[in-house]
Order: sequence, then C-alpha cells, then structure tokens
Amino acid sequence: MRTLPRTGALLGFRLRQDVLEWSGAWWFLLTLVVQAVVAPLIGLFVWSAVYPDDPAIGRYYVAVILVTLMTESFEQHTFSERIYDGTLSHELLRPQPVVLGVIGTNLAVRAWLTLLGAPIVLLTALALRVGFDWWAVLRAVPYLVLAAALVFLWTFLLSLTAFWTDRVHAVVGFGGQVMFLLGGTAAPIGVLPDGWRRVAEVLPFYGMNGLPASVAAGTGAGGSLGYQLVWVVVLVGVVVVLWRAGVRRYTAVGS
Repeated sequence: MRTLPRTGALLGFRLRQDVLEWSGAWWFLLTLVVQAVVAPLIGLFVWSAVYPDDPAIGRYYVAVILVTLMTESFEQHTFSERIYDGTLSHELLRPQPVVLGVIGTNLAVRAWLTLLGAPIVLLTALALRVGFDWWAVLRAVPYLVLAAALVFLWTFLLSLTAFWTDRVHAVVGFGGQVMFLLGGTAAPIGVLPDGWRRVAEVLPFYGMNGLPASVAAGTGAGGSLGYQLVWVVVLVGVVVVLWRAGVRRYTAVGS
C-alpha cells in the first residue's frame, strides 16, 4: 500500500523539477507550440473552405488545436536520446522506475505547451466566432485524459525502437503522420469515405485526437471511453514487452 503514495510523490517531484527546468526554454517551447498548431490550422482552413456554412467545423478544429497542445509527446527527444548517449544507464541504477522520469517530463512539457498555446486557441475561437456547450466540454474531460495516455504510449512505444535503430526520429515521424491522417486532424472522421471511416474508428489514432475534440465540439462522432480503454491496455502491454526486450539488449551490448 505504501508503493502508490511513494510513486505519486516521486512523480510529483519530477514534474515540479521539469516544470522549473523547462521554464528557461520558453523560446524553444514556442517553436513546439507553433509546430503543434500548424497541422490543425491547415485542416481548419481546408475544411472551412469545403463547408463554409457549417459552424461545427470551426468548433471541431478549435477543439483539435487544444487537444493537440494538451497531448503532444516528444519521447524521441526526451527519452531516446538517453539511449544513444548512454545516460540511460544512470536512470536504470536509480531505485525508481525509469518511466516516472519520462512521464514527469511529458507532463511538464504539455503544461507549458497548453499555457503558451492557450492564446492561439482563444484567438482562433474569437476569429471564427465559435461557441461551446460547456456541458459537452466537461463530458470530453475523461476522453481527453485517455487520449493523452494513448498519445504518450504510442510515442513512447515508437521511441523504444531506439534500442534497435538509430533512426528513431524517422520512426516516430512516420507514426505522427499516421496519427495526422487517421486521428481526425487531416479531416474530421465524419467526412471520410465509409471504408476509411470504419478503419479509423477501429484503430487507436482517432481516440488520440479526434474523439475528445468531437465530444467537446458536440459533433456526435463515433467512439467511446471503452474503445480508448481497450487501446490503452493493448499499448501498455506492447510497451512493457518492448521495454523489457530493449533493456536486455541495452545491458547485454553495453552503453
């Protein structure tokens, strides 16, 4: 029973430490904010032109921008580089799970991106004159939490390939493009052809972005918390398997 409070305390300490550490890199964080909002803004411009009289498009993409800022993950930089430079060895020797540090950094970066990106979300909403049903926004909170977990797990899973290849950035970049195409950013899932829409509804990517955004926007697209939870369990299982295999390889080869 003591393990859970201790884990929470360690995570809280790491989160505070990383929030302070990243506060000195606000200029770099701003570049990450711009990088995060570009793709949703492109989708917004394209689909607003296609459906100029549909206010749901603007509402949906404002939600997508916010969801993206709150769920971005960069483990290919914050974790994989430790494998390449050998500093992961020090993390493995500490009497705490390595993943706590990874999660702490992830949450700190997301907090800063949300804070710095909030004005962009607000200005976009004001420019488009979109309004939200706050009950729908509240209903979207659990979807957002699970989406954040899914994005982290997906990015961390791909980042673990650094144990076997030096091209982890290309691997994570490819995974990001799949998320963009099938996650509801390139196009709202409702406008996809039936075949592609069914594929998107089964794969985890829609639960990472489009689903919480559609719930917040009140567009009534498909998907459920159960669907997200199933994929969280699946990805956790894959991450555990890859982590154990990767650490065995790392320690056998040597850092």
